[in-house]
Amino acid sequence: MHWQARLTKYWAYLSMGLVTAIILFLFGYVFYRGADTISWEFLTQAPSGAVLGEEGGIWPAIVGSICFTATAIVLGSIPAIATALYMVFYCKNRRIKGLIRMVVQCISGIPSIVLGLFAYSFLVRDLAWGRCILSSGVALAIMILPFIEVRAEKTFHELPPQMVQSSYALGCSRWYTVWNIILPACKGELVSGIILGGCYAMGATAPMIFTGAVAYASVPKSLMEPAMALPMHLYLLLAQGTTSMDTAYGTAFVMMALILLSNLSATIYARRSQKKWKVS
Repeated sequence: MHWQARLTKYWAYLSMGLVTAIILFLFGYVFYRGADTISWEFLTQAPSGAVLGEEGGIWPAIVGSICFTATAIVLGSIPAIATALYMVFYCKNRRIKGLIRMVVQCISGIPSIVLGLFAYSFLVRDLAWGRCILSSGVALAIMILPFIEVRAEKTFHELPPQMVQSSYALGCSRWYTVWNIILPACKGELVSGIILGGCYAMGATAPMIFTGAVAYASVPKSLMEPAMALPMHLYLLLAQGTTSMDTAYGTAFVMMALILLSNLSATIYARRSQKKWKVS
């Protein structure tokens, strides 16, 4: 083996080991600092105490984060996948493609706090939706739309063109081909991209602070209610000072664990779906 190839190989192994070590150290440190706080009661009770979050648990914040994330996924993934389908299978004009791609890239470059300010001004105040899960979900959906669209477009481009051409050769319409061949064949990567986009939304603090997250609330019963969220709760615990640091580390570990489990689920589902597709 040439020395340059050997050096590249060792460099790749060293980088992989370094990244893995950093991630393990991060999880281990956060868990060590918050281990005394994490318990069944911490995961299933509401916060209490003279200082918010000093006692009790984070159950309303867990449910609220899931509600915020699910709303963003529904509102963001549908237009994102539709845009990707149009770009790959419908649009033939290069100028229109370039314009759409530029708009998607511009959206991805908007700071999350600006999206939160826009949602607060337009949805919360002008449309009088108030601070609620739906207002926050719209802001988060705009934020994750480019992420999902780019992954979906890449997935559609990687689909073997023979599958689409064979469908057209049999007389199937484009609509039938999209719904019965393209989307089922790409569902693993699409679902994976949607879940990863949801993980991105779950950790976004700024849009939630402006639009729907509150310091304390019970488990939400509708999309028009405000809710607690793990990032917001963590921010408030840190703002209170040293008396709530253990609870803050416990909250941080729970949020990191939720995101990690979601990432692993997305990866496993995508690989299994891809294997089934290759076998079929």
